Amino acid sequence: MREWWLYVALICIPLLAVYLHIPPPQLSPALQKWYNLGERFTFRKHNIFYTDSSGALGSSDVVVLLHGFPTSSYDWIKVWRSLNQRFNRVIALDFLGFGFSDKPRGHEYSVFEQASLVEALLAHLGLKEQRVNLLAHDYGDTVALELLYRSDQNRTGHLTINSLCLSNGGIFPETHYPRLVQTVLKDCSILSPLLTRLANYMVFSRGVGAVFGPHTQPTDAEFWDMWTGLRFNDGNLVLDSVLQIINQRAKHRDRWVGALTSTFVPLHMIYGPLDPINPHPLFIRLYQHLVHRSTVTVLDEHISHYPQLEDPTGFLNAYYRFINSF
Repeated sequence: MREWWLYVALICIPLLAVYLHIPPPQLSPALQKWYNLGERFTFRKHNIFYTDSSGALGSSDVVVLLHGFPTSSYDWIKVWRSLNQRFNRVIALDFLGFGFSDKPRGHEYSVFEQASLVEALLAHLGLKEQRVNLLAHDYGDTVALELLYRSDQNRTGHLTINSLCLSNGGIFPETHYPRLVQTVLKDCSILSPLLTRLANYMVFSRGVGAVFGPHTQPTDAEFWDMWTGLRFNDGNLVLDSVLQIINQRAKHRDRWVGALTSTFVPLHMIYGPLDPINPHPLFIRLYQHLVHRSTVTVLDEHISHYPQLEDPTGFLNAYYRFINSF
């Protein structure tokens, strides 16, 4: 009997400790450097982290980087220096609920709000009248499509988009296959609070590793930086709320896919074909069938869901070919 209670204690005490909240890991030197590079502004009473870097002289081009789920603007670190050599200003932000931005609990996160956040940031930076190039990945793809819809509708106060480059985002609900844990988190209100509190580094790294190619896996240090960014401001506790984007994509498919298929803004897709979430060839065939005005780059067969991290050189070469083509 004593042994039985001992086993229960050995199992339950660590789980209880996790549930009651283990402090987030400390920022690595690399992540601390990114944190120090950034600034903050207030959006609807929330603090938003962003970076605004002045780059190439003699250019007036501005590129705005929109990151994916469940990470942050730090996803662009491997292409940041090169982009600064090409563009006059390179701007990246952490969406509300991500990275170093606020992550309010009980908040109804929406693509519409995130798009308004991007607009507010550019207004804050004095770029309201500037033509901007959007470079997006995953979650950021859908935010970019909302911005595209607003831009093409010529609604006052919205951005003027010079070009849009997407990469590996679930923009078509019919070809999007979220991971099992994502489906449970977005749809199971009973289990979600428990699962978000029980999230740990091991579960996180295995889940994220599954959407990288077998030959392009992050290093342990890179996994830890992703995990640290997620845990900052208790981001694990809002994963279920942020994942409502999946349901929003289905609900507003006509609005966002319609914007993509009807726009005259120059478009490009950079695609890692080993992506299990937006699998090849289903995703790219549908994209090419529907989006006739877009050019497409399919990267090496070993590249998966995070092309800017797995193959930064190939990603940049594809993007620069696109940018230099108009």
